[in-house]
Amino acid sequence: MGWSIPIGSVKGTEIRIHLTFLLLLAWIGIAHYVEGGAQAALEGVVFISLLFLSVLLHEFGHVFAARRYGVQTPDVTLLPIGGVARLERIPEEPGQELVVALAGPAVNIVIAGVLFLLLAGPMPAGSTEVQNPGVGMVARLATANLFLAVFNLLPAFPMDGGRVLRALLARRMGYARGTQVAASVGQFVAFGLGLLGLFGNPILIFIALFVYLGAASESHAVQLRDAARGMIVDDAMVTEFQTLSPSSTIENAVDALIRTTQHEFPVVDGAGRLRGVLTREDMIRALRERGPDAPVIEAMRADIPVIHHRRGLDEALRILQEGRLPAVGVTDGAGRLLGLVTPENIGEMMMIHGARPVQRAGLR
Repeated sequence: MGWSIPIGSVKGTEIRIHLTFLLLLAWIGIAHYVEGGAQAALEGVVFISLLFLSVLLHEFGHVFAARRYGVQTPDVTLLPIGGVARLERIPEEPGQELVVALAGPAVNIVIAGVLFLLLAGPMPAGSTEVQNPGVGMVARLATANLFLAVFNLLPAFPMDGGRVLRALLARRMGYARGTQVAASVGQFVAFGLGLLGLFGNPILIFIALFVYLGAASESHAVQLRDAARGMIVDDAMVTEFQTLSPSSTIENAVDALIRTTQHEFPVVDGAGRLRGVLTREDMIRALRERGPDAPVIEAMRADIPVIHHRRGLDEALRILQEGRLPAVGVTDGAGRLLGLVTPENIGEMMMIHGARPVQRAGLR
C-alpha cells in the first residue's frame, strides 16, 4: 500500500504503518498535551499504541486462520481507521471464509477477557468512556477490544461481519449471489453510518465511505471471477497490440503511445518471447527521470507471468488480482507471445457478458 513504511515481519507477513497513522499519533499527543500536559500526552499516545496493537493482533487472527487453508498474507497495514490484512485470495468455501472472518473478532474477545481478569473486580465507573484519560488504561483497553469485536461484526464489507454474512448466504444461494446481497446490505449499513456521522462523530463519515467503496469493490471482483468461470484465456485475450523490442528506447515507446490506444506495451525478443511489459505510468516516469534515449528494458516491469492460451480465464484473473499486475502474457506451446490479458479487457468482457440476453431453454 502506498504511503506506508515497513516496521518488521512475522512469519513471512510484513507489518507496515501508513504515514497517516503516525499523524494520528501526533494529533493524539498534541490534543492530550493541551488538555493535561506532558503526562497526559504520553498516556494518550501509549493508549492508542496499545489499542492498535490489539488491532494488529486482530489482523493476525485472520492471517493465521487463512494459512490453515493455504492462503498467504503478504502484508498487514495499520491505518488510522484500523488494520488491513492483504490476503492473496479470499476462500470461496463458505465454511473456510467463516472461520477466517471470525478469527479476528475472536482475538479481540480473548484480549478483553484477559484484561477483565487482570482487573480482578467489577468494572470501574466510566470504563465505557474509552477516550476519558481519568479511567484506568486496562479498563479502557478491555472495553475498546469488546467494541472492536462488535463493530467489526457489522454486516458490511470489507468488515468481518460482511464476510460472515456472505459465507452464510453462500451456503444457500451460491457465492456470487451471496456476495451481491451482502454487498447491498453493506452499502445500506454504510449509509446509516454516514448519517450518524453527520449528527455526531465525523470519523464515522470516513468509515462509511470506506465501507461503501469496499462493498462495491468486493461485489465487482466476485462478478469478474464469476464471469470468467467456464471460459479459457483464448476467449478474452487482446491479440492486436503494438510490441516493443528490448533495444527500443523510451522515445520509441512514446511514439507508440501516441499512435495507439494502448496503455501497456509488451517487450518481446526476437524469438517472440515476452521479456516484460512497459506501462504508460512507467514510460512517463522513465521519460522524466532517465530521458528519451533510455532503453525500455530498464523501465519495464519484468515480473509479468505468462499463461498458456488454453488455460482457464479464471486462473489468469486470479494471477492478475493476486499480483496486482498490469497484464498477463498469453503464450502458445513454444512460449511465443500470442496476446495479453489485462484488467481492462476482462472488465469489458464482463460488461458484454452482462448485456447479453439470457438464453432460455426451449425458446428461440
